[in-house]
Amino acid sequence: MKTQLGPSLPLLLGVAVMLSLAMGLRQSLGLFMAPATQDIGIAVAQFTLAIAVQNLGWGLLQPFAGAAASRWGFRPVLVTGVLCYLAGLAVMASAHGAFALMIGAGVLIGIALACTGSGMALAVAARPVPAALRSTVLGMVSAAGSVGALLAAPIGQVLAEGWGWRAGVWGFLVLGLAMVPAAWVAGRVDRVPIPPLAPGETPRMGVALRRAAQHPPFLVMTAAYFVCGLQLVFLTTHLPSYLALCGQDPMLSAKALGMIGGFNVLGSLFFGWAGGRWNKGALLGGIYLVRSLVLGLYFTWAPSEASTLVFAAIMGFLWLGVAPLVSGLVVEMFGLRFQAMIQGLAFMSHQFGSFLGAFGGGVLFDLNGDYVLAWKLGVGMGLAAGAVQVAYALRGARPPAAERPAPA
Repeated sequence: MKTQLGPSLPLLLGVAVMLSLAMGLRQSLGLFMAPATQDIGIAVAQFTLAIAVQNLGWGLLQPFAGAAASRWGFRPVLVTGVLCYLAGLAVMASAHGAFALMIGAGVLIGIALACTGSGMALAVAARPVPAALRSTVLGMVSAAGSVGALLAAPIGQVLAEGWGWRAGVWGFLVLGLAMVPAAWVAGRVDRVPIPPLAPGETPRMGVALRRAAQHPPFLVMTAAYFVCGLQLVFLTTHLPSYLALCGQDPMLSAKALGMIGGFNVLGSLFFGWAGGRWNKGALLGGIYLVRSLVLGLYFTWAPSEASTLVFAAIMGFLWLGVAPLVSGLVVEMFGLRFQAMIQGLAFMSHQFGSFLGAFGGGVLFDLNGDYVLAWKLGVGMGLAAGAVQVAYALRGARPPAAERPAPA
């Protein structure tokens, strides 16, 4: 593999480091919810609204970031995203009200993630590698996106406990500085020539968008992706609060998020490998089904340290494994030319779900004083989405080969 990847290795390393920190810092922001709301004097729903706006902005801007990369190149988009990320952390760390928190944690980091998150990073990683290795490489880069949480969660928790939540956010900013050179190196992908048009592939952006909007397999995948976002952001935002509500040690939240990150690595590698061998759509639906069952079992009983860590390990294994599968499906359906933009459309749906998971979970908690209704809704929607995705994949819903771009 090393020989085949050759000159692409520095580029892939750069995008992996950027994605690792972008995702790891973002996944760990929920650690600061309880101390930040108490310090600033705002409701839980106001903090979760900022996280929800972050996810919504990320999703809404992802197709535009992809289109900008197609037109002007990846490097300016990636570097702009990193600078917005650092600015967002600085504003969040200095916030003394809900509005500043919204601008920092919500708007600026949302813009940043549209430019540096998994959708953009996997589009960068897909271009320079041979088709035979693409699914495996996407799994490896997705796995790197999990490593950041292993570093960020415990560092953020230690700083927050010792010097306050603001110190934790400033610590995240220091970690985030490493994204600047990483994004610059990843931008070398602009030197890689775009593959020639495959049969059925269009050079026009508008035509590609219309085809995506009229393609049933893509629409089913996109709808199921909505529920994926709802479940994952509900957990990253509300798990620390839920554990505190149940009387657990605050450090358990950091351990759980770190455990998710660790097993995320294994899951991303496995599903990247598996996606090159088996039906990607069926694997995707299977992840949603198993994840929902595990979520339901965990929230049925009061959490302990052991049950929380086992839950985190299983959820981590099933976490970002969806990313190489979704990316691979988009390339199979539409080719590489507009992958970042079309994948951004699917991710927009994911982020609408993320908005609902973060903000809706906070609203239901403020109304009911617990998370019972929130997790039940999440489990039910996940089971439905997984069942539809698997059923559609197994009925052979992919288009005929003549209508499908050949692998680039």
